[in-house]
Amino acid sequence: MTLDSMTSRTQRLCSLMVDQGVDVVLASAPVNMGYLTGFFEGSHERLMVQIFRRDGSMEMVLPALSEAQAARTGIKNLHPWADGVDPYEIVVQLIQSWGLKSGVFAVDDFLPSFHLLRLQDELPAALFRPAGPILSNLRAVKEAEELKKLTNAGRVADDVYNELLPKLRLGMTEVQIEALIREAFVAKGTTPTFCIVGIGPGSAEPHHINGNRSLSDGDLLLLDFGCELDHYQSDITRCVAIGHASDKMKTVYDTVYKSHMAGAEAIRPGTTGAQADAAARNIIEAAGYGEFFIHRLGHGMGIEGHELPNLVNNNHAPLEVGNCFSIEPGIYLPDEFGIRIENCGYCSETGYVSFNQPAPAEIPVISAS
Repeated sequence: MTLDSMTSRTQRLCSLMVDQGVDVVLASAPVNMGYLTGFFEGSHERLMVQIFRRDGSMEMVLPALSEAQAARTGIKNLHPWADGVDPYEIVVQLIQSWGLKSGVFAVDDFLPSFHLLRLQDELPAALFRPAGPILSNLRAVKEAEELKKLTNAGRVADDVYNELLPKLRLGMTEVQIEALIREAFVAKGTTPTFCIVGIGPGSAEPHHINGNRSLSDGDLLLLDFGCELDHYQSDITRCVAIGHASDKMKTVYDTVYKSHMAGAEAIRPGTTGAQADAAARNIIEAAGYGEFFIHRLGHGMGIEGHELPNLVNNNHAPLEVGNCFSIEPGIYLPDEFGIRIENCGYCSETGYVSFNQPAPAEIPVISAS
């Protein structure tokens, strides 16, 4: 993260604070602090907050345990506290010195409630409100540097998938396949973040918990996984048939593939999340599988695997250049199989650009023998 990036983000933060009548933003989640200042460390139960004022200044109250790391990041105006010291008094003293005891405080959505309740007790005249509408919208439009990092993370996920297929063998369990995927991410210098491996009926559970079911001839295998690279995420889903694909598998895969492509083609600046969702959902509904597409078309992507904007039927906000999200329609047939096709990408001036390689137009069949 460059100094120019930090300055630009702080300037945009201040502009949003002015627009929304906010005096102070309290950022506490590593993803928010990291986005704004490059400092991604968490503090467990201890109070750690970056306090931004709308004049662009920032003070950080943090455990003394983290002072050296924060200073190394280049953060100034540190207020470290040692165990046994009341950190809330430090925050209150800062607020009082600014004359903002009755100000409007936007609080990070991830600040633990026991911290917030104590701050509310210490500052009874202050008005506390969620900072999500500020911080989430700030992070939703990616800069060129962020798009590059997301592209790199996406390419690693592609490589892991392509390298996995020749290693699959009949009799392998879901947890064994998961281990192969996680090991591959680590070998490539990334951090695996999640891994869903659904065999047969397990593939019909969108958030399947991996178990000991093993690969057999004729199974549908669903793979949904991602990693973190330079603090940015990847997330892809692919489906393959083992040995052979039934006619029903081919039909469902073809429907989901066409839905995926329709969703991607609908992406333009000004298109809403609801419109993109409808473009993809219409394909599945027309094929008679509408009741089996049980989730939104996509979620935002960035420092977190799920952030704004969402491609969902109640999101009527227009997409902007730099918005990043998944496109992942799916059909889930209980006790049979499920198929989901997912790439992540962004809205450019001319349309959708994927971070991943294109998904196969027909269901891949592998021998796994």
